[in-house]
Amino acid sequence: MRLKTIILIIMLIPLFLVGCYDKKELEQQAYVVAIGVDKTDEKGLYKFTFQIANPEVGSAIVGGGSQEEPKETVSIKGSDILTATNTANSFVSREITLDHTKVLIASEELARSGDFIRIMQSTARTTQIRRGVQILVSKEDASEFLQNINPKMETRPHKYYQLILDRAKETGIIPEAEIHRFFQITEGDADLFLAIYATNKKAKEKDDGYEDEYVAGQLPKEGGNNSQFMGSAVFKEGKMIGTLDGQETRLAHVFDPTLDMDDLLSTYPDPIKEEFRIGADYSQKSSPEINIEYNKNKPTKINVRVPFQIEIIAIPSLVDYSQNKDNKELLKKTIEESLEKKSRELIRKTQEEYKAEPFYWSLYIRKYFKTIEEYEEADWNKNIYPNAEININFDLERLEFGKMLNDSNLTEVRD
Repeated sequence: MRLKTIILIIMLIPLFLVGCYDKKELEQQAYVVAIGVDKTDEKGLYKFTFQIANPEVGSAIVGGGSQEEPKETVSIKGSDILTATNTANSFVSREITLDHTKVLIASEELARSGDFIRIMQSTARTTQIRRGVQILVSKEDASEFLQNINPKMETRPHKYYQLILDRAKETGIIPEAEIHRFFQITEGDADLFLAIYATNKKAKEKDDGYEDEYVAGQLPKEGGNNSQFMGSAVFKEGKMIGTLDGQETRLAHVFDPTLDMDDLLSTYPDPIKEEFRIGADYSQKSSPEINIEYNKNKPTKINVRVPFQIEIIAIPSLVDYSQNKDNKELLKKTIEESLEKKSRELIRKTQEEYKAEPFYWSLYIRKYFKTIEEYEEADWNKNIYPNAEININFDLERLEFGKMLNDSNLTEVRD
């Protein structure tokens, strides 16, 4: 009996070891953190660029004395991402894995050509690429963009993408552009998808503009990394049709009830001393209220109320807005009107130029239709939204002035 028990145990032991039969060591794998896609002169053939991170560089085990490069960037032609990855393994010694990819970058030329949606199909069919990968459009070729990324403070490339994209999304100057959201919106065939817009090339600077009124390449910066992440690439039916600057991207974020809203730092006109701007922290604790009155035979009415709060962080003009009641009411009204004016400009742009919206408002019109066929026949993009009467109302519910009520008195300082 004892012998039978021992034999049975020996026979069962291999069952607990099978989970390790296909394991691969860290140094046997090449981790792709960014994938770039460009057009080529050949139909159906694209240039794929893989930026591969070296996990040993910058780690505590190796230390800071390693002479190895933190990343390697290679390019190969192929018809889709997965077969191109397999081909690249003919000259990359380690097995290429896409599990840790952070961004998928398409050149603007490819994004505007209409072929981008063809490239995206393979990302939905594989488990290697996560649905949380962010889609980015580069003004130049994606291969050139990846070759010229040279962060000064981050040695490890995966950390660079993670930190800069997370922070930019928190400030609202770039959109939430996950692969999952791309398919969700594109296949819904009603709304616009916003991808992150970026470049390493400096464009002609704008003569006028405030902190968020730029697209990537226009920022009046000096020093640091050449890469700029600002604004959105607008996609309609899987094809890029235009761009939004950082301010328009923020407003699109404000109006979209499917996205979480973080605090946004921005400036607003000073109503008393117009040569100055007032710095403020914008916060939105609840989703915008969107009411749609659908009319089959006349323009649909869309009423949007945005409740928000403001904390003033800078008053360069030193005007007393905190304790002077009239000044405070004037400032409140100015902030609301400023946001409403910018919103009307964005709405006009989406109605007249794009004939569609990036706010996911189509969710609120669907309740008026019994079937999908009825909804599609009404045509949200070509008929309902472009001709709708839209009213935007920003409601400042709370106005605060930080830790200090009074600023310095210049007449006393400069006596």
